[in-house]
Amino acid sequence: MEQTALRPKPLPGQEPGDDTDPGGRTPRPHAARRRHRRLATLLTGLLVGTVLVLTGVGLGTVGATVIGMSRLAELQRASVSTAPPRPAAPPAPAEAPAARATLGVEVMDADRAGARIVAVDVPGPGYRAGLVRGDVLLNFGEARIDSAADLLRAVRTAGPGEEIELTVRHESGAYQQLSVVAGVVT
Repeated sequence: MEQTALRPKPLPGQEPGDDTDPGGRTPRPHAARRRHRRLATLLTGLLVGTVLVLTGVGLGTVGATVIGMSRLAELQRASVSTAPPRPAAPPAPAEAPAARATLGVEVMDADRAGARIVAVDVPGPGYRAGLVRGDVLLNFGEARIDSAADLLRAVRTAGPGEEIELTVRHESGAYQQLSVVAGVVT
């Protein structure tokens, strides 16, 4: 029989002379391979997805660490810039070093004017005077304190053992006048 352009070609598996099952069904020898491919594709996708998620978590952790370290570096640079300059050379051994005064407190800039106390040395002049964490120093003697740097300059001008009047604003909002005797830095 001759094939013409008007007659469609038979589909594979339906050509005359193909063997079929006695029930009239065509055997499907490749179904197991397809299942295997689907399973392999699914497992590969799960593996790739897991790797991508873990990589993202790792990158996020590294990014958070880098951001935290950069903020830490900024804080360290800021503290170095507000720290007093160190002398270029140590003083000659023949000269006796001058004693410096201290309050025995750690301060930072307050929200408004003043220097907020963030730590008080327990056996120190500030503790004996009654300063507590959270207090804001407003005046040191006659000097007005607008920032932590102002307090540092005012304490430097005071001599060790000198009695100074402080104006303090407590966290409750109450104001108090305290008397402190500046200590000696050893």
